[in-house]
Amino acid sequence: MKDMLNIKIKAIAANIRHTREGLNYTQEYLAAKLSISQNAYSKIELGYTKITVERLFQIAAILEVDVTELINTDKVAAA
Repeated sequence: MKDMLNIKIKAIAANIRHTREGLNYTQEYLAAKLSISQNAYSKIELGYTKITVERLFQIAAILEVDVTELINTDKVAAA
């Protein structure tokens, strides 16, 4: 159970990174929009930091995507 949860967290983090890169946004840009350091944002994308639902919605808004796109773990598994 815990292994599957960790896999899903990493997949969501990868979705965030891929979406950000697709928009040519830097980690620094997203970090500034979220009022956190680039290092703190990097930890989100690496899956080291557990994010709140509120933070997930903030990231989705900045990336201009629906939250469901970020939490769709099937998308990463297929890639």
